[in-house]
Amino acid sequence: MAFTGYHNITGSTGVHVELLAPGDNAGNIKSIMLTNTGEADATVSLSVAKLSSSSITSAETYYLLHTVAIPADTSLLLDDSNILAFNNSVNGYSLFITVGSSDTVDVIIKI
Repeated sequence: MAFTGYHNITGSTGVHVELLAPGDNAGNIKSIMLTNTGEADATVSLSVAKLSSSSITSAETYYLLHTVAIPADTSLLLDDSNILAFNNSVNGYSLFITVGSSDTVDVIIKI
């Protein structure tokens, strides 16, 4: 799978979205910008997970953000590369975002 740095996340089409898959070789993340493009607060979780099956709920999961409310028309910048960097080239970890079912969030990942 190839690295994709730009994502439009819509909770109505799936609340758990894989942003980086194992083997993308894009774990050296410099920053992640999360922008709530909706009209109400968006509830966002961002996690690194190693899937033990096809479900994120049964994964080995480590949260960078957990149920953080991002106000409407607001962005949240995560830019500490020491916390954001992880090796997803060979060890099976993915980067996931989880949003509320009515939320819309744009994600920009810089490596």
